[in-house]
Amino acid sequence: MLRPQRPILTVSMAPHVHCGRTIKGHMGETIIALMPAMVMAAMVFGMDAVRVMALSCAVAVTTEALCNRLAGRDPAVDDLHALLTGLLFACLLPASAPWWLVTVGSASSIGLGKAIFGGLGATPLCPPLVGWAVCRISWPKAMDTNTTMLGTTLPDPLQQLKFFGTDAVASLDPMALFTGHQLGGLGAVHIAALLAGGVFLLIRRHIAWEVPVAFIAGLLCTAWIYQLLDPAAHAAPLLHLLTGSAVFGAFFLATDPASSPIGRIPSLIYGLMAGVMVIIIRVYSIYPDGVPFAILLANLFTPLLDRIRPRPFGGPYTLTQEKEDQATCVKHCG
Repeated sequence: MLRPQRPILTVSMAPHVHCGRTIKGHMGETIIALMPAMVMAAMVFGMDAVRVMALSCAVAVTTEALCNRLAGRDPAVDDLHALLTGLLFACLLPASAPWWLVTVGSASSIGLGKAIFGGLGATPLCPPLVGWAVCRISWPKAMDTNTTMLGTTLPDPLQQLKFFGTDAVASLDPMALFTGHQLGGLGAVHIAALLAGGVFLLIRRHIAWEVPVAFIAGLLCTAWIYQLLDPAAHAAPLLHLLTGSAVFGAFFLATDPASSPIGRIPSLIYGLMAGVMVIIIRVYSIYPDGVPFAILLANLFTPLLDRIRPRPFGGPYTLTQEKEDQATCVKHCG
């Protein structure tokens, strides 16, 4: 009696090769990259910072579980994305944020920024920035550090620059700003800690270099142009980089995978647009820090930027490409 032989080739569903990375691992390492900024926030702002971060994370995870239940989906809070979203939103808040503001903003980040669009991977806007925009527009006084943190001796450089001009920030020490001795988002102003986390993400290849480099380049170049036009009215580019949430936005918000474009050229254009708009918003709008709004505006261009891609080798010409080739031929051949 012949024994059945084992099949030589087994056909199964794709993917056939796995890189070994998981969503949970990606989110976990991003949280690790935020740890230095979280520790600095707790050291500078005390237990108020811990309260804001803990409450925001708890509300985000709870809202995620509730939205999945209402939508009839399997629970997905164990992938750590909701926890990361709550933490990113908390980093944009002042340490004095009341509990109701943290709750509404964190729930909006998940409900309006993520769940309403279909969940992870389907968000056209960076979810923490959606919650931040809801709070910033609805309750501007509660989000204002000058109004809610009167007892501190730390400066708020962007507020001083906006309302009192360049003379008010001329004496600020860049090294003090670099180490996070300033008012602002409790996790977004610790530049040294955020750079360490950003370098970690680059080394682990969780983010590509194009978006943060283009973002910072666009911010510095635009600030430099404005300073050349009127040095008395506009601050130095280094001050714009070391204040507010510029570095935080470059490495942790603008690089959101779902709301940022794919490809080198689209990513460079996207980062450059966001960096340029930061300075334009800071100069002309009523908002001292334009980073969140600049990234949200850049997110809206992502579908258009994703259309920039090379023609496949040997693939058919599109009508636009055919017209461009005809124009080039007429120009060079007569």
